[in-house]
Amino acid sequence: MASVTEAPLLAPQPDKKPPRKRGRLVPYWLLLPGILWLLIFFALPMVYQASTSVQTGSLEQGFKVTWHFQTYWNALADYWPQFLRSVLYAGAATILCLVLGYPLAYLIAFRAGRWRNVVLILVIAPFFTSFLIRTLAWKTILADGGPVVGALNTLHVLDVTNWLGFTSGDRVLATPLAVVCGLTYNFLPFMILPLYTSLERIDGRLHEAAGDLYAKPFTTFRKVTFPLSMPGVVSGTLLTFIPASGDYVNADLLGSTDTRMVGNVIQTQFLRILDYPTAAALSFILMAAILIMVTLYIRKSGTEDLV
Repeated sequence: MASVTEAPLLAPQPDKKPPRKRGRLVPYWLLLPGILWLLIFFALPMVYQASTSVQTGSLEQGFKVTWHFQTYWNALADYWPQFLRSVLYAGAATILCLVLGYPLAYLIAFRAGRWRNVVLILVIAPFFTSFLIRTLAWKTILADGGPVVGALNTLHVLDVTNWLGFTSGDRVLATPLAVVCGLTYNFLPFMILPLYTSLERIDGRLHEAAGDLYAKPFTTFRKVTFPLSMPGVVSGTLLTFIPASGDYVNADLLGSTDTRMVGNVIQTQFLRILDYPTAAALSFILMAAILIMVTLYIRKSGTEDLV
């Protein structure tokens, strides 16, 4: 009978700790500069402005925190026309940017071919100059007696805009139309670039499949292209409407006292009247209003996949 050699019993080994994952804190260290930047240049100024909005006093005597929330109500009661005007002007400019920008973004994404990069450079070319210079250029374009105003008079366009209240007489400058034109021009690239990015991601085979199913071009656009480009539409409209609603340069240079937006009021309160609590309260009211409108808009659009 063969003997079976038994293996020697091994001594029990102590439980080994799992190896420590090196570098797991690296992402947090990489985020630290950005977090510090936001805290120092965004959060702290916001806290300071919040405290300023509930202060009372004057520049000579000094301002003290007295939790005077009545400032918010007074600011809204006194300057609600400027708030409404800001929303209307920014909304009109956003719609115009969408109407003008979508066809151009579509052309760049699907039809530009080898000229795509050239057209994209032309889109962002206005960024190569100052925002102030671009706005001042529109004073020359829309000058009284200029070719643009003459052409509008010849085509009787000003008769229609006068009836709608967008212009006054034979003038375009110092009217709501001039302010909306300035806003549209200055913020149009913010609409085109997200639209182009969203359209460029669409798989071309989807258009071919729609054609194979005998869908007409408009049906293909309505059922395929536009729904898939909704993230770009939402992003573009937000990037246009938010800065346009708080803008004051276009209303100041192209408008008049009758076209003042809330940004002009905030600037005046901060730099001329030196009523810091009212200016801070106006800023927070504008921010809250925009936040509410943006939240409702995103929920209504049915997309959170923003470009």
